[in-house]
Amino acid sequence: MTPIHAFLNGTGRDDRGRRIADVLAMDDHALEFTHDYIQWLFPLATPSMAQPGSPVLAPGDVPAIRGDPLAQANLARAAVLMSGFYARSPDWLGSYDHNHLRITRIVTSLKLLVGREAAAGFLAAIEDRCRAAGDPVNARSRRYWREALES
Repeated sequence: MTPIHAFLNGTGRDDRGRRIADVLAMDDHALEFTHDYIQWLFPLATPSMAQPGSPVLAPGDVPAIRGDPLAQANLARAAVLMSGFYARSPDWLGSYDHNHLRITRIVTSLKLLVGREAAAGFLAAIEDRCRAAGDPVNARSRRYWREALES
């Protein structure tokens, strides 16, 4: 089992020694101002430009994580956590914000590791929040979110 898979199913730790339960227990302040957890919570097959040393999905991780009920449950909890954070926080509702990149990552990772339906549900909540706030997020970021779902 790779480090990412072990982290997601709750048996491993990230590079700072946190278990997924620790990350899922973060408050909104920590979610906003800690910048190295999102790559572990929602991993991708490509390196992060924001956190160059962050983990990357290895060959075989996707089917292993998709087939692991603990990892799937934790990914669902992570999606609920981040959806709730974005519902409560107005800070990301501007033209440009680092959270826009996080949202693209979350949609991409959910689609890859859980399925399109989970990614679409997360994105729908984000887009609803944007509309309710008067659509302050730039069109380019929103286009990236939709492309992450459709690609």
